[in-house]
Amino acid sequence: MSAHPRRIMLLTTPTSYRTAAFLTAAARLGIEVLLIEDTPEPLRQMWELRYAVDFSAPECAAEELARLAQTHPVRAVVPVDDSGTLLAALVSEQLGLPSNDPGAALAARDKWIMRQRFAAAGVPAPKAQAFPALVNPAEIAAYVSYPCVIKPTRLSGSRGVIRANNQNEFTDAFERVRAILESDGMNLQQASILVEPFVPGFEVALEGLLTNGKLEVLALFDKPDPLDGPYFEETIYVTPSRLSPETQTGIVSATWQAAQALGLQTGPIHAELRVNDQGPWVIEVAGRSIGGLCSRILEFGTGTTLEELILAHAVGDPIPSRDHQRGAVGVMMIPIPGRGILKGVDGIAEAQRVPGITGIEITVKRNHRIIPLPEGASYLGFIFAQGDSPDNVETALRRAHAQLRIRLAPELPLITARRV
Repeated sequence: MSAHPRRIMLLTTPTSYRTAAFLTAAARLGIEVLLIEDTPEPLRQMWELRYAVDFSAPECAAEELARLAQTHPVRAVVPVDDSGTLLAALVSEQLGLPSNDPGAALAARDKWIMRQRFAAAGVPAPKAQAFPALVNPAEIAAYVSYPCVIKPTRLSGSRGVIRANNQNEFTDAFERVRAILESDGMNLQQASILVEPFVPGFEVALEGLLTNGKLEVLALFDKPDPLDGPYFEETIYVTPSRLSPETQTGIVSATWQAAQALGLQTGPIHAELRVNDQGPWVIEVAGRSIGGLCSRILEFGTGTTLEELILAHAVGDPIPSRDHQRGAVGVMMIPIPGRGILKGVDGIAEAQRVPGITGIEITVKRNHRIIPLPEGASYLGFIFAQGDSPDNVETALRRAHAQLRIRLAPELPLITARRV
């Protein structure tokens, strides 16, 4: 089977923020897209969906997609989010397409496997322990060093990540993470929960592109808000970084070392690190690009988007210029103020008039439920800014956010019918 010269499989989910950006990028590059959505098997049968597979059963899904590629040849398999990275590697392996090894894709998806590979390779990272999800946390709380962080092994976006400062907080946090896993339908008999030391310092994020194991840095983001817990809701990203060249070099070196330890060789990566007096500490490296709508602030050369870079790289096109446009850019993931039903967001017009603000998008629909971290799995929306300096961009984002007034209504309790 010969690969189709201008077609890719794009693996996504029905709720992904990123799908539209990738489809737009493909259209601009003249790349045909075979869109594959993650859909549980019962829904596939109910709706008779043809281009949909169950990402939670990656081996079976990979065989099905490989058969699909026999009649619809593709040049590459591209995952949009974390949920599709392992499946993309498995399909690519069956089709003989360039990709990360499935073991590497799994290591970048599963935080426990990631921690084990980091430890074996000497990557500067917290030394974690994994406990069965059904263990009694009170029995292990006395043997844990504090402060520590409890986290699921495979959830994304800081979901289920909780800091504990003592034994009582540890027990409560562990039980809370277990409840989150159960609410997601995970088999608690097989699930593990990670416990690792809390690393003090400030956070940064690195966006990169791997080619034959060589790392090219596309952006290094400062995260100016402290992320010290008990939950770790991300807010502001600003680039270029204001850190010293020496510190930035150390961050890049640690990220490359971490990617090598995981076995990642090709495609986009998104790394999260904490930096303190001892240097950079790798928190995680994901085998995909930045999440949410954050990629909108990144433009290269004469207006090339991040998604265009990723797709051109995937199909083997000449890569456009990766030089950043001049100035600084930033994005704020609007914090969710509490649990409830979103009734509206006031002050958007005032926020858009703040100098430097280039856009505001509320992604939660009116009258929909919102849930903050650690249980929540989405953002309220995004504020975008551009300016002459990172300081000006950060100031614009904070001023715009201060104009917003988020109106919530309490959730109504469920009412069950009673026979009389």
